[in-house]
Amino acid sequence: MARNPARRPEEPATDRHNLDLSAASRAAGGSPRLHGYLAEPEGDGPFPAVLMVHEAFGLDDITVRHAERLAAAGYLVLAVDLYSDGGARRCLVATMRSLAAGQGRAFTDLATARQWLLDSGRTTGKIGVIGFCMGGSFALLMANDGFDAAAVNYGRLPKDPETALAGACPVVANFGAKDRTLPGAAAQLESVLERLGVEHDIKEFETAGHAFLNDAETGPRPLRPLFRVMGIGPDPQSAPEAWRRIEDHFARHLKG
Repeated sequence: MARNPARRPEEPATDRHNLDLSAASRAAGGSPRLHGYLAEPEGDGPFPAVLMVHEAFGLDDITVRHAERLAAAGYLVLAVDLYSDGGARRCLVATMRSLAAGQGRAFTDLATARQWLLDSGRTTGKIGVIGFCMGGSFALLMANDGFDAAAVNYGRLPKDPETALAGACPVVANFGAKDRTLPGAAAQLESVLERLGVEHDIKEFETAGHAFLNDAETGPRPLRPLFRVMGIGPDPQSAPEAWRRIEDHFARHLKG
């Protein structure tokens, strides 16, 4: 990674984008070490804010580019590194368990990051959440937790979606029809949100699979041929429209 959000707390800050949230996280009962990547718009602000949650492989260069893209659109974006306290090998299982339970350290870490944004003095008070893959599932679960808008990208639905999504903020979601890991997820999410009366805009892209918003392949290189067979990877044909949908959604609910 070009920039390393997982800088140890004792190391000096060498990049203004690297944010150390460790003290606040420990005080809240979260991870002993917590870092994030802060992407900043041009100008003095205040700006609407966006909390970004990475894929299962962690906060990498692709996540950084996602964050910078939204910053260029006028948002103060904080991409949290949920693997700050030991890397993916040590943190992935615990993070997934927290996601499955709908509570735990990962949610505390995300709440810490959101509070940092709101306390920064640089925001309008409007805040959205966006996630990809595993992060999309987190974004969906957090949509009813004080956010003004949520963008869910190929995120798995919770076990009891009607309970988990009751009272959710407006949701835009992007799925791929060729995504073998989430068959029928787009239709299921649309049905649930329709019954709950939650404002939503769900689309399944015919040529896309999982992780189609990425601009490069990710994950361990030996597994990438398998990922391609499973429909996991970039889709330059669908990604531009999906990003427009996200930016239009956030503009309507965070800038309006």
